[in-house]
Amino acid sequence: MLSTTTSRLLVAMFDAMLARLGPSGWWPAQGPFEVAVGAILTQNTNWSNVEKAIANLRRAGLLTAESLRRARPEEVEKNIQPSGFFRQKTKKIFHFLEFLEREGARDVTDLINNDTSQLRKQLLNVNGIGPETADSILLYALNRPVFVVDAYTARIAHRHGLVPEDVSYPELQEVFMSHLAPQVDFFNEYHALLVRVGKKWCRKRLPLCNECPLRPFLREAI
Repeated sequence: MLSTTTSRLLVAMFDAMLARLGPSGWWPAQGPFEVAVGAILTQNTNWSNVEKAIANLRRAGLLTAESLRRARPEEVEKNIQPSGFFRQKTKKIFHFLEFLEREGARDVTDLINNDTSQLRKQLLNVNGIGPETADSILLYALNRPVFVVDAYTARIAHRHGLVPEDVSYPELQEVFMSHLAPQVDFFNEYHALLVRVGKKWCRKRLPLCNECPLRPFLREAI
């Protein structure tokens, strides 16, 4: 267990990022189901590609669970092609729809009263949904206080001495979950800020440490 100093450090890092960058307005979507679809589409690609795929689905009238259930896989594949791995992602979307159907849910919002821990286990049992995707659905679509972590989170946390480089997803998530107040809006903004800092400054190669909002908290030489 990390010391209570970690809690103060994490809050100070959040405050520094927010002061420099302002609110993120994340996740950009027109409803919870679109968030869930976007969480699947964003696997192994960047958000600009997902935006193109989402726009295609919207134009085709395929951004509801009901419309996607009626759609042919080839039609979905064509529309989500900008997101990459479109055949695999189409299968994942249909696996998610099958999960909703098994749960007697017409849409993702019908899961709103389910227990968070149990729902996370159920999502992780859906073929094609891993921890980051499941947690994104829980936080951004269903407003559950679950902290989403990703490669940016791991890189920033390691470079600031919070975790080892080979930290696992559960271990990294626990650092934030156990040291921060479990508030949906706070977790939402914190993850979004980490992603923005990771993309612009805390890059895998040639990081821009001297310009980074988190420079005062850097513990390790890059």
